[in-house]
Amino acid sequence: MLERIRIVLIGTSHPGNIGGVARAMHNMGLADLALVAPRCDVITQDSISRASGADHLLHQATVHATLEEAVADCTLAVGASARSRTLPWPMISPRELAERLPGECQPENARVALVFGREDSGLTNAELQRCHAHVHIPTNADFSSLNLAAAVQVVAYECRMAWLSQADAPTASEDNDALATHEELERYFEHLERTLIAIEFHDPAQPRQLMARLRRLYLRARPEKMEMNILRGILSATEKSAKQSGAGSAKKEHEDKSA
Repeated sequence: MLERIRIVLIGTSHPGNIGGVARAMHNMGLADLALVAPRCDVITQDSISRASGADHLLHQATVHATLEEAVADCTLAVGASARSRTLPWPMISPRELAERLPGECQPENARVALVFGREDSGLTNAELQRCHAHVHIPTNADFSSLNLAAAVQVVAYECRMAWLSQADAPTASEDNDALATHEELERYFEHLERTLIAIEFHDPAQPRQLMARLRRLYLRARPEKMEMNILRGILSATEKSAKQSGAGSAKKEHEDKSA
């Protein structure tokens, strides 16, 4: 299970924090580290020192330009958030997240991304909207700021505890269909927005959070690959019907003018 969990750091500005995260991960048996647009060098004396023997994770960490690239193959993405947002999103504690992990990691294609933001500003709303759920560490309200490595340590600890207790978890059913990956979901959202614009249901100039709300709906539903194929097929048929309807209307208008 632990091999299927990826820690994703976005825009980290201090190499020591990356090293501290590597140490926290190695303490808890996690090894998949992805860095998105880091604002510092990854391999430095400071990062190696802070890794304290876990510097091999720094050397094997993958570096990506965007969050979408870092989690493209993931079936569950959970963003760490300490702030309330204007659009409510499923919010869970680290322990509630851990309780879901044994089941989430059972399918063969399962990959879970735990996404952490910048030290100074966290994750943007756009980045959080690309996550199925948000995890919040219930710290002291009077002093809630956590160091990046400490936040990762808390969540990684809960992951390890879930792994240690998974012996009692039910085995995966062979007829369970694989969940859609993040990349497949993003392609669907692009297709959905294009179709909604084509049928004049969605106006990009006045979005009114339509796509954000639809993202929340589908990410909460956790569609399977087969279900995603069905939804994409419905969109394609809708686009085709809209084009034919548009062509028919244009032809009738031309005939009326000719008459």
